[in-house]
Amino acid sequence: MSAESVREKWDCFYSASPDNEPEPATVLAEYAHLLPASGMALDLACGLGGNALFLSRRGLKVSAWDVSPVAIDRLATFARQSGLPIEVDVRDVDIAPFSREAFDVVVISRFLAKSLAGAIFDSLKPGGLLFYQTFVREKLSPAGPSNPDYLLAENELLGVFGNLRVLVYREEGRVGDLSLGRRDEAYFVGQKR
Repeated sequence: MSAESVREKWDCFYSASPDNEPEPATVLAEYAHLLPASGMALDLACGLGGNALFLSRRGLKVSAWDVSPVAIDRLATFARQSGLPIEVDVRDVDIAPFSREAFDVVVISRFLAKSLAGAIFDSLKPGGLLFYQTFVREKLSPAGPSNPDYLLAENELLGVFGNLRVLVYREEGRVGDLSLGRRDEAYFVGQKR
């Protein structure tokens, strides 16, 4: 799929999204107590920016990147209405370089590009935190992508970011009472040593 068709796909998706302010990723909301009191944060593949808004409200200086101009425009509007100084950028992260040791926090939710793992790791400052949440192949619902290239294999996120200290990992698979728990996604918080 070309870069332009990817942008168009996501522009269509975000144009049809509700106008209410987006929520942060579960992994970020549930483990917010691990966040530093200040610093630089990146909401990578931010979509409408629920993570960026959450991080900015907690006192971090936030950059938010997404390939969709529609998503970025809507996030800029949410930020302006809330008086939050979020730096937004329409950016194709597959081709735009990351700065080394630029961020104290990187948050990624529902986006998977394993080829970027090294660049994501390098973008963290020493002691920096990565909050990651995305869909797994063992998901129970049709939510998220169906292409296995965009779904995590069992415990795969642990290997992709094996160079980080694991602070949190949750992936429940198809074990036990399937009507309970968080089944469709893996949740990870790791720290650069």
